[in-house]
Amino acid sequence: MFDFELTEEQKMLRAMVRDFTKSEIKPVARRIDEEERIPPELVQKIRDLGILGAAFPQEYGGGGFGEVGYCIVQEEIARGCLSTATFIGAHQSIGANAIYIGGSEELKKKYLVPLAEGKLLGAFALTETLAGSDSFNLRTKAHREGDEWVINGEKIWITNGSTADVISVFARTEKGISGFVVETKMPGFSAGPPEKKMGIRGSVTAPIAFDNVRVPKGNIIGEDGRGFLIAMKTLDAGRLGLGAACVGAAKELLELSTRFAKERKQFDVTISQFEAIQFMLAETATLIYAMESIVYRTASAYDAGKSTARQSAEVKLFCSEALDKIVDYAVQIHGGMGYSRELPIERYYRDSRINRIFEGTTEIQKIVIARDVIKRNGIL
Repeated sequence: MFDFELTEEQKMLRAMVRDFTKSEIKPVARRIDEEERIPPELVQKIRDLGILGAAFPQEYGGGGFGEVGYCIVQEEIARGCLSTATFIGAHQSIGANAIYIGGSEELKKKYLVPLAEGKLLGAFALTETLAGSDSFNLRTKAHREGDEWVINGEKIWITNGSTADVISVFARTEKGISGFVVETKMPGFSAGPPEKKMGIRGSVTAPIAFDNVRVPKGNIIGEDGRGFLIAMKTLDAGRLGLGAACVGAAKELLELSTRFAKERKQFDVTISQFEAIQFMLAETATLIYAMESIVYRTASAYDAGKSTARQSAEVKLFCSEALDKIVDYAVQIHGGMGYSRELPIERYYRDSRINRIFEGTTEIQKIVIARDVIKRNGIL
């Protein structure tokens, strides 16, 4: 349980994605941020690489690498660009994964396979104006008419909302909250203009609306009224991928900061010789070790079929908070250059802040963790 080692296949996956990030993502990361979009040609290369379904079984068009493999992908992609990691996460870890977790075999064959193969792009729609942290308070509605479900309402802050082909949408029915697969080409679906964000600017985030959108009855994800549970289970996996992206960004920041400290001179010596700088590097390395440990330990447990709701919340809480501390150290080590757009440190500083907000705020994670601790009387 405590002796974790990647398989040879997983190591090969890491090497492949690391090489791809180095050659294809890092050279355009600044452009992604400035243009506030991921170039279509890069999206196509990601599709061709075959990582958009890394977590899913091969029978559903995936790579068969499980959650551990998916975390490897997110870690390596995030070393180049957190916007790109966010795009992949919304597609795979929550958009397509909701179908994998709760969908029927017919639904998986119809949508999950092309999503996993990269032929379709996915998204996940839960958040609304009055349903952010209070996600159970959603107002989007769906009612049954013959062989169809009719959906009306609006969602906000939907990653890939205006670029996805397929969206896992959660709406209120007579029996409670249910999930539905909506094709964005269906009449009545619309997406608003992308939000202007502080960070992860290349990741398209847009409001979407449903005006009498009709979907086949078979497009319901799981049982009517059981959608909220599916949504929460989906977010458990999403938080692991988010934690892995934090690990990747942190590793990149440590490497950049160490190199800079060994090159930058003050008072006739490199700043790497100053104890103050050494302490920041040491704390960064220690935080990364802890982050990496809990991410892959929890992902391994997830793949083993164990319940990881609390552990996923702990991963999300710790990794998002740790990355903010690490990126702040990186800016401090780089000094004025860390505040300049000439280096990627400034971009990472802006990109990292959202991790404490989306897929459940820091405060929501603490509530999830505390409730489980109290339920178990503090016994781990």
